[in-house]
Amino acid sequence: MTQRTVGILLFNEVEVLDFAGPFEVFSITALSDSQKPFVVTTISQTGEMISARNGLKVTPDYSFENHPPIDILIVPGGYGAEEIEIHNPAVIQWIQEQTSKAEFTASVCTGAFLLAKAGILDGKEVTTHWMDIDLLEKEYPSVLVVRDVKFVDQGSLITSAGISAGIHMSLHLISRIYGKDIANQTAKRMEYDITIE
Repeated sequence: MTQRTVGILLFNEVEVLDFAGPFEVFSITALSDSQKPFVVTTISQTGEMISARNGLKVTPDYSFENHPPIDILIVPGGYGAEEIEIHNPAVIQWIQEQTSKAEFTASVCTGAFLLAKAGILDGKEVTTHWMDIDLLEKEYPSVLVVRDVKFVDQGSLITSAGISAGIHMSLHLISRIYGKDIANQTAKRMEYDITIE
Protein backbone atom coordinates (compact mmCIF):
# COMPACT_ATOMS: atom_id res chain seq x y z
CA MET A 1 0.00 0.00 0.00
CA THR A 2 1.27 3.44 -0.91
CA GLN A 3 0.62 5.94 1.86
CA ARG A 4 -0.52 9.44 1.05
CA THR A 5 1.32 12.29 2.73
CA VAL A 6 -0.90 14.90 4.35
CA GLY A 7 0.84 18.25 4.74
CA ILE A 8 -0.74 20.67 7.20
CA LEU A 9 0.40 24.29 7.02
CA LEU A 10 1.19 25.92 10.37
CA PHE A 11 1.84 29.56 11.19
CA ASN A 12 1.65 31.90 14.17
CA GLU A 13 -1.91 32.54 15.38
CA VAL A 14 -3.31 29.54 13.48
CA GLU A 15 -6.66 28.36 14.89
CA VAL A 16 -5.91 25.23 16.93
CA LEU A 17 -8.80 22.98 15.90
CA ASP A 18 -8.40 24.05 12.27
CA PHE A 19 -5.20 22.03 12.08
CA ALA A 20 -5.60 19.64 15.03
CA GLY A 21 -8.98 18.35 13.81
CA PRO A 22 -7.74 17.19 10.39
CA PHE A 23 -4.48 16.00 12.00
CA GLU A 24 -6.49 13.70 14.29
CA VAL A 25 -8.78 12.43 11.53
CA PHE A 26 -6.04 11.50 9.08
CA SER A 27 -3.73 10.19 11.81
CA ILE A 28 -6.16 7.66 13.26
CA THR A 29 -7.68 6.47 9.99
CA ALA A 30 -7.00 2.77 9.50
CA LEU A 31 -8.03 0.39 6.72
CA SER A 32 -9.69 -2.96 7.33
CA ASP A 33 -6.27 -4.65 7.57
CA SER A 34 -5.20 -2.07 10.19
CA GLN A 35 -2.85 -0.38 7.75
CA LYS A 36 -2.44 3.39 8.11
CA PRO A 37 -3.12 5.00 4.72
CA PHE A 38 -1.84 8.46 5.68
CA VAL A 39 1.42 9.95 6.91
CA VAL A 40 0.48 13.25 8.53
CA THR A 41 3.06 16.04 8.66
CA THR A 42 3.07 19.65 9.82
CA ILE A 43 4.94 22.32 7.89
CA SER A 44 5.77 25.97 8.56
CA GLN A 45 7.78 28.45 6.57
CA THR A 46 10.90 28.14 8.73
CA GLY A 47 10.23 24.87 10.58
CA GLU A 48 10.62 26.69 13.88
CA MET A 49 8.11 26.52 16.73
CA ILE A 50 4.93 28.48 16.14
CA SER A 51 2.48 29.95 18.65
CA ALA A 52 -1.09 29.02 17.73
CA ARG A 53 -4.19 30.87 18.91
CA ASN A 54 -4.33 31.36 22.67
CA GLY A 55 -0.68 30.45 23.09
CA LEU A 56 -0.43 26.76 22.19
CA LYS A 57 3.17 26.07 21.13
CA VAL A 58 3.71 23.62 18.28
CA THR A 59 6.94 22.51 16.64
CA PRO A 60 6.36 21.66 12.95
CA ASP A 61 7.91 18.57 11.41
CA TYR A 62 9.30 20.43 8.39
CA SER A 63 10.00 23.78 6.78
CA PHE A 64 9.16 24.89 3.24
CA GLU A 65 12.68 23.84 2.28
CA ASN A 66 12.79 20.24 3.49
CA HIS A 67 9.28 18.72 3.56
CA PRO A 68 8.42 15.60 1.54
CA PRO A 69 6.07 15.73 -1.47
CA ILE A 70 2.50 16.47 -0.37
CA ASP A 71 -0.48 14.49 -1.63
CA ILE A 72 -3.12 16.27 0.47
CA LEU A 73 -2.54 19.91 1.45
CA ILE A 74 -4.49 21.27 4.43
CA VAL A 75 -4.57 25.07 4.81
CA PRO A 76 -6.05 26.09 8.18
CA GLY A 77 -7.28 29.52 9.17
CA GLY A 78 -7.48 31.77 12.17
CA TYR A 79 -6.26 35.28 12.89
CA GLY A 80 -2.83 34.37 11.53
CA ALA A 81 -4.27 33.47 8.13
CA GLU A 82 -6.51 36.46 7.56
CA GLU A 83 -4.32 39.15 9.14
CA ILE A 84 -0.70 37.98 8.84
CA GLU A 85 0.04 35.23 6.30
CA ILE A 86 -2.24 36.70 3.66
CA HIS A 87 0.40 39.44 3.37
CA ASN A 88 3.28 36.93 3.19
CA PRO A 89 4.27 36.33 -0.45
CA ALA A 90 6.39 33.30 0.48
CA VAL A 91 3.38 31.52 1.99
CA ILE A 92 1.09 32.39 -0.92
CA GLN A 93 3.65 31.18 -3.46
CA TRP A 94 4.22 27.98 -1.50
CA ILE A 95 0.47 27.28 -1.46
CA GLN A 96 0.33 27.83 -5.23
CA GLU A 97 3.25 25.46 -5.80
CA GLN A 98 1.90 22.72 -3.53
CA THR A 99 -1.60 22.93 -4.97
CA SER A 100 -0.22 22.47 -8.48
CA LYS A 101 1.35 19.16 -7.39
CA ALA A 102 -1.05 17.81 -4.73
CA GLU A 103 -3.89 15.39 -5.36
CA PHE A 104 -6.15 17.42 -3.07
CA THR A 105 -6.03 20.89 -1.51
CA ALA A 106 -8.38 21.66 1.37
CA SER A 107 -8.92 24.72 3.53
CA VAL A 108 -10.47 25.06 6.95
CA CYS A 109 -12.19 28.23 8.09
CA THR A 110 -10.38 31.39 6.91
CA GLY A 111 -7.69 29.31 5.27
CA ALA A 112 -9.96 29.95 2.27
CA PHE A 113 -8.64 33.53 2.22
CA LEU A 114 -5.11 32.23 1.63
CA LEU A 115 -6.34 30.05 -1.24
CA ALA A 116 -8.27 32.99 -2.66
CA LYS A 117 -5.22 35.24 -2.43
CA ALA A 118 -3.26 32.56 -4.29
CA GLY A 119 -5.87 32.63 -7.11
CA ILE A 120 -6.83 29.02 -6.49
CA LEU A 121 -10.51 29.72 -5.82
CA ASP A 122 -11.29 31.84 -8.90
CA GLY A 123 -14.57 30.67 -10.40
CA LYS A 124 -14.97 27.99 -7.73
CA GLU A 125 -17.79 27.43 -5.24
CA VAL A 126 -16.32 27.80 -1.75
CA THR A 127 -17.20 28.35 1.88
CA THR A 128 -15.55 29.62 5.05
CA HIS A 129 -16.46 30.53 8.63
CA TRP A 130 -19.92 32.11 8.76
CA MET A 131 -18.49 35.25 10.39
CA ASP A 132 -16.12 35.81 7.45
CA ILE A 133 -18.13 34.70 4.44
CA ASP A 134 -19.39 38.18 3.53
CA LEU A 135 -15.83 39.52 3.66
CA LEU A 136 -14.60 36.70 1.43
CA GLU A 137 -17.31 37.51 -1.10
CA LYS A 138 -16.51 41.22 -0.98
CA GLU A 139 -12.73 40.94 -1.23
CA TYR A 140 -12.68 38.16 -3.84
CA PRO A 141 -15.62 38.74 -6.21
CA SER A 142 -14.39 35.99 -8.57
CA VAL A 143 -15.11 33.44 -5.83
CA LEU A 144 -18.59 31.88 -5.63
CA VAL A 145 -19.42 31.68 -1.92
CA VAL A 146 -21.81 29.07 -0.55
CA ARG A 147 -23.48 29.70 2.81
CA ASP A 148 -24.86 27.40 5.51
CA VAL A 149 -22.82 24.32 4.59
CA LYS A 150 -20.03 22.47 6.40
CA PHE A 151 -17.89 22.10 3.29
CA VAL A 152 -17.92 22.53 -0.48
CA ASP A 153 -16.36 19.83 -2.66
CA GLN A 154 -15.02 20.99 -6.03
CA GLY A 155 -13.13 17.87 -6.98
CA SER A 156 -9.46 18.31 -6.10
CA LEU A 157 -10.35 21.42 -4.08
CA ILE A 158 -12.41 21.34 -0.89
CA THR A 159 -13.17 24.28 1.40
CA SER A 160 -14.81 23.96 4.79
CA ALA A 161 -16.61 26.25 7.18
CA GLY A 162 -15.28 27.25 10.59
CA ILE A 163 -13.07 25.36 13.00
CA SER A 164 -14.78 22.01 13.77
CA ALA A 165 -16.07 21.80 10.18
CA GLY A 166 -12.54 20.77 9.22
CA ILE A 167 -13.18 17.44 10.91
CA HIS A 168 -16.32 16.89 8.85
CA MET A 169 -14.48 17.87 5.67
CA SER A 170 -11.59 15.50 6.45
CA LEU A 171 -13.99 12.60 7.01
CA HIS A 172 -15.68 13.42 3.71
CA LEU A 173 -12.32 13.31 1.94
CA ILE A 174 -11.54 9.94 3.51
CA SER A 175 -14.92 8.72 2.28
CA ARG A 176 -14.05 9.82 -1.24
CA ILE A 177 -10.72 8.03 -1.19
CA TYR A 178 -11.42 4.89 0.85
CA GLY A 179 -15.22 4.69 1.09
CA LYS A 180 -17.93 5.48 3.60
CA ASP A 181 -17.23 2.53 5.89
CA ILE A 182 -13.67 3.65 6.61
CA ALA A 183 -14.82 7.25 7.12
CA ASN A 184 -17.57 6.22 9.51
CA GLN A 185 -15.25 3.89 11.45
CA THR A 186 -12.88 6.84 11.87
CA ALA A 187 -15.68 9.10 13.07
CA LYS A 188 -16.83 6.45 15.56
CA ARG A 189 -13.30 6.02 16.89
CA MET A 190 -13.20 9.78 17.49
CA GLU A 191 -16.65 9.78 19.15
CA TYR A 192 -17.59 12.29 16.45
CA ASP A 193 -21.36 12.18 16.12
CA ILE A 194 -21.82 12.05 12.37
CA THR A 195 -22.61 9.53 9.67
CA ILE A 196 -21.03 10.04 6.26
CA GLU A 197 -23.68 9.23 3.66
